[in-house]
Amino acid sequence: MPFKHIPAHRNDAPTSTNARKAPGRKTLMILTVGALALTGCGIATTASLASAPSAELASVHSSVHKSTHKSDDRTEGRDRTEKHTAKPTAKPSPSATPSPTPSTTPQPTTSPTAAPSPSPSTAPAPSPTSSPSPSTAPITNPITLPAPAPSGDGTTAAAKFGWGSVVAGDEFNYTGAPDSTRWSVYNSAGHAGNGTRTPSAWSVANGVATVKGDSAGNTGGMSAKFAQQKYGRWETRMRTNARDPQYHPVLILWPNNNTTNKCAEIDYAEGNEETTKMKFFLHYACGGSNFQTTTATTVDTTQWHNYAVEWTPTSITGYIDGVKTFTDTDPSHQPDNGMHQTLQLDWFPSGAATAPSQMQVDWVRVYK
Repeated sequence: MPFKHIPAHRNDAPTSTNARKAPGRKTLMILTVGALALTGCGIATTASLASAPSAELASVHSSVHKSTHKSDDRTEGRDRTEKHTAKPTAKPSPSATPSPTPSTTPQPTTSPTAAPSPSPSTAPAPSPTSSPSPSTAPITNPITLPAPAPSGDGTTAAAKFGWGSVVAGDEFNYTGAPDSTRWSVYNSAGHAGNGTRTPSAWSVANGVATVKGDSAGNTGGMSAKFAQQKYGRWETRMRTNARDPQYHPVLILWPNNNTTNKCAEIDYAEGNEETTKMKFFLHYACGGSNFQTTTATTVDTTQWHNYAVEWTPTSITGYIDGVKTFTDTDPSHQPDNGMHQTLQLDWFPSGAATAPSQMQVDWVRVYK
């Protein structure tokens, strides 16, 4: 994945909307004054989001990115800075073949590419470390929260492929802070020391968990205490606002106890500065010329979508709204440890002013 995170440490493991028109008023005094239209914008309401077609999966670009990779302190979640340099030569990749299109969601097209870049010196395998725990930072200039999440789930990979009953997760059907028996909320410095991951960035209400990032880089992340397992299926219903490109939403499977000899990491939904795309990254090495496989899918992230990953002993497969967008069957790319869910909104400051942004999660569900 192109961007990386430093998720905060956890307790048991490691420490991430009408258009309203002001009524046009015409007043004839001597001069005729034209209509004045004031237009405001914001996050689409949930109703409009719920009615939006999930057919926004326009295209998937599959590629093996070979990139430079600098490893920082790997605490809970991630924090790695990477550069991906594409070259025009295309190489077919059997791993990103889309599955049959569901009736409600058009099948994305796949365009495999290969992209080597300079081989950096191999980064050492991470070791568990603790991120600093600053005092809780207040979130400034917050954005207005949209209406509650839609009651429907849309098209889920779980229903389409018969994954069975939910064994763990969170429906966020309560109010307040995230459930501390299910989540460890980050309280640490942000990615590469930029900004702060603070518990005050999180809130749960109206059936959704919301994490906000402000103009100063105060944002948040959290990791699951549940379903710390090897193999299984995870699915998360998520959306963002029309976010600032400097804020990156990420759904990750992270190694349990921060233990991995190969920097294993599954980013099954990751947004970066390309705000019209959602990417999937499978990291299977700490460095070198070839350490990850990835795909990118064009999608409107301001709409609710269901992002899923299926991890078996023989493959790792990604889905968006029940459409397969990624697969890797190379045995050497398998993670070397059990993993668990993290949710993060990471700040990558570019030097430009940052607009407040947010990520919302309707639910997280885990299956065997």
